[in-house]
Amino acid sequence: MARRPRRSILCLSITVLFVFFLAYMAFCFSARRASRTLTSSPVSVASEVFREGLNDSVCCRGVDGLELWGSATKWGSEHKVESAEACCLECKAACTGPGDQCRCNTWVFCGNKEHCKDKFGECWLKKQNDVLSPEVVSSGDHSMWTSGLVFAKGEGIFGLETSQGTLRIKLLPDCAPRSVAYITELLGARSCAGCHIVRAEGRGQFWDLKGDHVSHASFGPPYALIQGTLEADGIFFKEVPKEFCPSIKRGSVAWVGQGPEFFVSLANHHEWKRSYTVFGFVLPEDMEIAEKIASLPSKLDVWANVTVSVLEDPVSLRVVRVAGPGE
Repeated sequence: MARRPRRSILCLSITVLFVFFLAYMAFCFSARRASRTLTSSPVSVASEVFREGLNDSVCCRGVDGLELWGSATKWGSEHKVESAEACCLECKAACTGPGDQCRCNTWVFCGNKEHCKDKFGECWLKKQNDVLSPEVVSSGDHSMWTSGLVFAKGEGIFGLETSQGTLRIKLLPDCAPRSVAYITELLGARSCAGCHIVRAEGRGQFWDLKGDHVSHASFGPPYALIQGTLEADGIFFKEVPKEFCPSIKRGSVAWVGQGPEFFVSLANHHEWKRSYTVFGFVLPEDMEIAEKIASLPSKLDVWANVTVSVLEDPVSLRVVRVAGPGE
């Protein structure tokens, strides 16, 4: 996935090339010819497109060095398990329905034997009042706890408000907990000045309405996605380590690298394999909004040797709370 180039980096590159141009003219000439051949296809596509199913139940992750608050529904002092994953799975098992039927949306586990001592193995199942604004007891290297969230049916949905409509996105806290923590921080800030979509490319003739690749067709350009940034002015963004990287499906919302650039996929990109952290997915009924954005006026540009379509007028984003389906 190509990143939007930064002006300072581009200027530095041009300066360096100019300085060494005369000394290496012959070499550069031959190198440029070779480069054009190597980069004529911007995306390296595997010879065999694989299709693998995605089972969300395999995800049960938390954040080390984090203790979340909440009313205890099962006391850890009387309940010990072998791992953080086991604790997470117990919380999931207690949250099989919507709203009041979900008896656990927060789990806290003590897994550092040296620091936990007699608390080692404790698994606390809790209930937060607001899962999109979780209460934190402590965080950082000094905390011996690992915590995570579990969203009930219809919960954990936020919106990216645009001029074309609001994209409702279901978050995946059990798969990408650090990514979700950043989104909840943005929601708490109530501002996302600087957040926008700059790149927009439709499915073209290469992917059908369901997002499936057309047999024998190219893999782009266009690449069937919209891309932007969630780096808000005044909010420090710490790069997100790679988390859950499934095959990219139509509607997947993922980071470019470690963020804060992100993209929404308009197609099933099995050729990208498992390269990007997916932290949510657009509700199916809202994908037409993403398609509208992809059809807005754009112009061609080149990012890191990849031909992309950049919007003539970037689409501003607001991160907002929204109601889930049927609410």
